[in-house]
Amino acid sequence: MSLYLLRRRKFLILFNNAIAPQQFCAKPSSVSLLIKTPIDPCPQNPQFDGSFRVLPFGFSFSTQSSKFPEYEMPSVTWGVVQGKREKLVNRVIICDYLKSLGIIPDELENLELPSTVEVMKERVEFLQKLGLTIDDFNEYPLILGCSVRKNMIPVFGYLEKIGISRSKLGEFVKNYPQVLHASVVVELMPVVKFLRGLDVEKQDIGYVLQKYPELLGFKLEGTMSTSVAYLVSIGVNPRDIGPMVTQFPYFLGMRVGTTIKPLVDYLVALGLPKKIVARMLEKRTYVLGYDLEETVKPNADCLISFGIRRESLPSVIAQYPQILGLPLKAKLSSQQYFFNLKLKIDPDGFAQVIEKMPQIASLNQHVIMKPVQFLLGRGIPSEDVAKMVVKCPQLVALRVPLMKNSYYFFKSEMGRPLNELVDFPEYFTYSLESRIKPRYQRLQSKGLRCSMNWFLNCSDQRFEERLQGDYIDSENQGPSFCMGGKLELPGFEVVSDEEDESDDEVLYRRTVSL
Repeated sequence: MSLYLLRRRKFLILFNNAIAPQQFCAKPSSVSLLIKTPIDPCPQNPQFDGSFRVLPFGFSFSTQSSKFPEYEMPSVTWGVVQGKREKLVNRVIICDYLKSLGIIPDELENLELPSTVEVMKERVEFLQKLGLTIDDFNEYPLILGCSVRKNMIPVFGYLEKIGISRSKLGEFVKNYPQVLHASVVVELMPVVKFLRGLDVEKQDIGYVLQKYPELLGFKLEGTMSTSVAYLVSIGVNPRDIGPMVTQFPYFLGMRVGTTIKPLVDYLVALGLPKKIVARMLEKRTYVLGYDLEETVKPNADCLISFGIRRESLPSVIAQYPQILGLPLKAKLSSQQYFFNLKLKIDPDGFAQVIEKMPQIASLNQHVIMKPVQFLLGRGIPSEDVAKMVVKCPQLVALRVPLMKNSYYFFKSEMGRPLNELVDFPEYFTYSLESRIKPRYQRLQSKGLRCSMNWFLNCSDQRFEERLQGDYIDSENQGPSFCMGGKLELPGFEVVSDEEDESDDEVLYRRTVSL
């Protein structure tokens, strides 16, 4: 028993001297450093009190760890360190501020907001100075998540640099607010470089983007490249892509398989050669914006229902591509009634007028009546005026002062009867100073007398050949557009699809001049 007591006394002496409380803080742990103790940097070990009462090891760490202050990583956007409670308070203050302006902040719930309400106020006022309204903010609330210095100023600076004036920036952002989320270097500059590569003029870049700002969000290797490649494949001159983009940039966002190709295939099926379609799209690119099922096909059927021959459809479309996108049924109905009532032209005659000059569908009726009234005022019967209009519809689009000059020359200098004007109404469509007078004077010097068609309806070279000849050759008809995509010219070979580019341009000009 005494041996046991002796060992116990030695243990207590060793424990009291060798394992003192100070030895527990010789190498403080990282956790203990986080506990703020302003009085003693090496606190007494909580496992021991004055009476050496021993507590379970680890108890102090489990209780103290729950009292550590919770810090989060600093925000990359705002650069301000905030605790959870502070962030919640600021969010409530900012949302109350937005609600006071009439802005609904519901969509900003998952968005990182500024650190203070002053920063948000700066954004709102900055955008309002550009012309944005509370309705614009409510339409796209995410715009309030963009920093003035890190997002708005760099983007606006670049947009001004490429040609969008400062007064137009507000309208630009209204149309495409997503631009403020874009990176100038990574997203905006490559699109502008792509447009320049399509031969869009530098001064036209701003104009193009104002018409179609969504271009700034497209991927270069996607729809834009595919649309351009397809148009080139059907015969569009690559050099004309730039002007086409300037005229109608929306085709860069159209899918080839669902929009562009079906329209081209339908036009080819109507009898238009692909090369004619290509020339037409170069000059009237907006035709690509006509809906095939809702507009183009119904308009083609409408033309046929009004008496236009199916084989004449290619000629009508080539002359006036806009006819594919008009509210055609209403316009043709109105014009047909007007021609029948005022000009005494029946529906069959009206169909012939449309075939020769489809622009009549959009011509103002007040404009049409001026040349008609001039002809009636010269003593030409209304029946003959109707025949003249059916034979040469271009009459109704002429300026009356020019017609007066030509008519005066016809009566005073040429001294011909009115029935020649009825037989050849195209006389009024030729220039008095550059064609009628010079050629008539040449005929007078030669002592020749011939019909007006013979000396006016030919080229200068052909007219000289006729003057040198000892006889008057027969009068040839003009060109005719054939079903199937080939153009027949009297005295020439049939023009085929295998011609070179220069011949294609001639083909286009001949076709649209029908």
